[in-house]
Amino acid sequence: MSELEPHLLVVDDDARLRELLRRYLAENGFRVTVAGDAKEARANLASFAFDLIVLDVMMPGESGLDLTAALRRNGHGARPPILLLTARAEPEDRVYGLEQGADDFLAKPFEPRELVLRIRNIVARQTTADEAPRSIRFGGFRFDLARGELFRGSELVRLTTAEAGLLLCLAVRAGEAVSREDLSQSAQFGGNIRNVDVQMTRLRRKIEPDPRYPRYLQTVRGTGYALKPE
Repeated sequence: MSELEPHLLVVDDDARLRELLRRYLAENGFRVTVAGDAKEARANLASFAFDLIVLDVMMPGESGLDLTAALRRNGHGARPPILLLTARAEPEDRVYGLEQGADDFLAKPFEPRELVLRIRNIVARQTTADEAPRSIRFGGFRFDLARGELFRGSELVRLTTAEAGLLLCLAVRAGEAVSREDLSQSAQFGGNIRNVDVQMTRLRRKIEPDPRYPRYLQTVRGTGYALKPE
């Protein structure tokens, strides 16, 4: 079995269902570890890195909802995605589960193929999110895409909201030419194309060694601008 196959933790107090899930998911290309309750699940989580947890809601002792909330709270979001299995399919139950930090919900009884599809979709989304760059570097600068903050080394470079919006639009499409119209719309300049040029001039003064001959924030003739990381 390949180490690249997603590793799942299946937690359910029903031994028969637990074994059926283990076998079915293994046959569909997953590595599977099983646990009979929240305590056993915690022990596995302390020993292994999982790509997703398939978790029964109604378990004796610590319920699946309680475990979900605890993992979200104690892990500060740094935990595998969770797919909850429940015999209760009322909308309020689903909403409550999602509020506790679950990523998806599947009501029992369920079609095994649907479970596999949901697992694959969640894992694919998680992989895409993990691979997405959180920051971009150019010259001696680092721009944090999530926070919209620019650093020169460890020093924070003060940007206005407009400057940060413009840099973010260019950073997420680094290396590409982005039209003034797209920049105006994405940075919420109200369709004012002239404002793009004004903000670009100000941004270059904070970034470029010589704003007259920009190395990173380049003009693309007839189109707009492009961020060119080194």
